[in-house]
Order: sequence, then structure tokens, then C-alpha cells
Amino acid sequence: MPRSYWKKALRGVALTTLLTFGGNALLPLPAQAFFFGGVTLKDEKEMGRKFDVMVRSHMPVIEDPEVSQYVDGIVKRLVKAIPPQPFTFTSGTILYNALNAFAVPGGYVYVFSGLIMNLNSESELAGVMAHELAHVTQRHVASRMERAQFVSVGSLLLAVAGIVIGGPGGGAAAAGALGAGQATMLNYSRADETEADHIGLQYLVAAGYPPSGMVGGFKVLRQKSWMSGINVPTYLSTHPDLGDRINGLQARITHMAASVQGRKVDNTRFRRVQTLLWARYGDEQAAMQRFSGRDGLALMGRAIVLARRNNVPEASRVFDAAVAAAPGDALVLREAGAFHYRKGDISKAEKLLRDAIRRDPHDYMALFFLARLLDESGRASQAAPYYGDVLRHLPEDAEVHEAYARSLGNAGRTADAYRHLTYSAIYGHRKKQAERYFQQAKERAATPAEKKALARLESIYKERKEIWDK
Repeated sequence: MPRSYWKKALRGVALTTLLTFGGNALLPLPAQAFFFGGVTLKDEKEMGRKFDVMVRSHMPVIEDPEVSQYVDGIVKRLVKAIPPQPFTFTSGTILYNALNAFAVPGGYVYVFSGLIMNLNSESELAGVMAHELAHVTQRHVASRMERAQFVSVGSLLLAVAGIVIGGPGGGAAAAGALGAGQATMLNYSRADETEADHIGLQYLVAAGYPPSGMVGGFKVLRQKSWMSGINVPTYLSTHPDLGDRINGLQARITHMAASVQGRKVDNTRFRRVQTLLWARYGDEQAAMQRFSGRDGLALMGRAIVLARRNNVPEASRVFDAAVAAAPGDALVLREAGAFHYRKGDISKAEKLLRDAIRRDPHDYMALFFLARLLDESGRASQAAPYYGDVLRHLPEDAEVHEAYARSLGNAGRTADAYRHLTYSAIYGHRKKQAERYFQQAKERAATPAEKKALARLESIYKERKEIWDK
């Protein structure tokens, strides 16, 4: 969580790693035949879950609640407006500069940080996501799989990666694994894209957004690709009739009621999330140009960039100005508190973090920083409940498990410490460490509570180990 949160965005390595993992680790799974009409709902759920493991094991997922809860809220709003589905939709935000969002069978929806950073409004973001949700509800991936006469689950996972992520590596990896014929059958067709446009537009409108959001989002993606060469989704880059598709959407919109066309959207949260992403991960010079205002949010963004530049004295001054400008903003308070914690000003950091938590008790990043601060100032017993709260929100965060494990170890609770070290290694995709820590946890589990907790860990460990061993 916070470790990746403070790092710069990974660039091209992330997608290559994901596809490599899919090719090397998942292809040998036991073969499962899919003949015409043979992709079942169970198959879709299995592929989605394993694809999610791939993503979260090999790509940096942003766990900041300001970002993750916002994206999840948009997904929930869209899903609430669509016909009932046989699975629960789950969202994730990937730290990557491409302008993309994608959804895979089983209801897993992902948004790239680059998409949020470069769009103009929430309705544009919702429009792109609605298009992707339509691919899932219309079973475009599943129906393409049914046309490929025989493939393994692992090959399908790799093909899904090639389809939904797109770009030069995606299609090439899928073709290499499946053969050109099968890969072609698994690509989205022009008809698929047109249907996703039209169905997605229905979802967008039903969710209460202005229909212009989808058109506006597509126009931004097309413009950005022309101006900067930034990777855009396959559904925009591979079909030459994008202009016709936009025109088709606009023609449909003209027939909608004026009250629908004229809907307004509150972009306050969108701007907050965009500010945070630009400050934390954007180009430093471009980010500083965005943060020229004197409001608390702009000052916070500028202070974060200054901290990235290691200009600690100036960052401290600007953070103080941000807090003075927005003393009731939990996000500003949290970011200032986290900065002072890292700077070593424990007293100031604790005051700011506690104030942030008082205003937003669900900010589990602020809770995590406070837990670490209490731990490092000799108050481990006070830190423990905060670690527990964070893990209830982020049960698969490797860094939180590691920090909690060290706290438990210092308190003499070695069985619990090794259990959380095992979780940290599992979710951090560190196979050898996971094996070593799991054995230590098994040897030390003595009480009924420890053995019950170990049984749950063992179930998760065996599931992940099965994938590793394959």
C-alpha cells in the first residue's frame, strides 16, 4: 500500500510482466475443453478470479481509499442500472500511464490511472467504463472463446490479457500462445465494439449520467493518442471507423430528451482523485503547472510534488499552507500527516493523522500511518486495533501484513507474527519466503485461536501455491 503509493508509476514493465506470468505460470493448468457453446458461467468466474490474481500479483494496484472507493462507487452506480448479473462486479485501479479501462469475465473491472488523469469529467470516465461493462454483460469474450474449438484455461487467461489490455504486447502474446487462428477468433469484432458502444450508452444514461460522457471520453482518448502517442484501448486503436462510431453515438443522443442530454455531474470527487494521482505519479513539471491555485487541494498537490523532489523544507511550508487553507479536509490532513511522519516529526504527524481519521474514519491509509507511528514510538498495544481495521479493508495488502507482523513479533506473539509474514509473502508474490514463513507459523501455532487462524492461512496458501507450482 503506502510503499507503492510513494513510488513513481511503473511503465512498460508492468504489462510485459503480466503477460509473461500468464504465459509461463498459467498455461500448464489442467487442460479444459471448451467446444461450441461450452464456456459456462462457472468457467467465466474461474477465469476472472485467476486473472485478478495475476493482476494483483504482478501489477501495482492503487489501494488509496480516495481513489479505490471513488472508482468502486462509479462501478456500483453503473451496475445498479444494468440488468441483474450472475456475478458480483469488483473494481481495481492499476498504476499505469496508459489510457485504458477493461473488464473481464466474472465481473472484474480495472481502470488505469492514466485514464483518470487525462479525462475531463466523471461522466467521461463512466462512459468508458460503461463500454467495458457492456463487453462483459454481452459475453463478448466468452462467445469468442466458444469459437476457439479447444484451448486450455491458461491459454484463455493469456488471451483475455491480450484482448482487454491491448497494445503491441497483448495481441502478440495471445497469438504466440494460441496460434494466429485462435487469437483472431478471440479478438473483439467490429460488431462487438458497436454493440458495446450502444449497450454501454444505455447503461450510462440509466445510471443518471449525461450521454455525452461516452462521446467525450472517446474523443479525449483519440486526441491524446494523436498528440502524444499514448497507448489507447484496443477498441479505439484497431478499428478505423471510430469517427463513424462517435457519429453514431451522437445521432442516438440527439433523439434523447433534452433533460437527459442536459444532465449535470458534480466533478468534485473526480477532481480530488485526479489531483492526488497527478501529484503522486504524474510528470513533476506538468503536475506543478496544474497546481497553481491557492486552495487547499492545489497546495496539497504542490507539496506532494515538492516532497517527491526531496525539497523537504519547501514541501513542509506548502503543506502547512494547505492545512491552513483547508483545515477540515481529511485528505489534506492525511497527506500532511503522512509527510511529517516520514520526516520524523512524530508529534505533528500524530495530531494531523488523528484529525484526519476523526473527519474520515474510513480512510484506512491514515489508519495505517497512525498505526506505524504508534508502533515506532513504543505504543504497539495502541497500534494493534488500527492494523486490524486496515486489514479488514485491505486483507491482501503485503505491506500492511508485514508491518503488523513486525509489531506482533516485537510484542512476543511469534505465531501471529509468522502468520502475517506468510500473508505478506503470499500477496507480495514471494514464493520461497511464503514457504519458509508458513512452516514457522505451523510450528508455532499452539492455542485454539492460533490453529483456527492457521487453517484459514493454509487454505489461502495452498490455493496460491497451486498456481506457483504449475
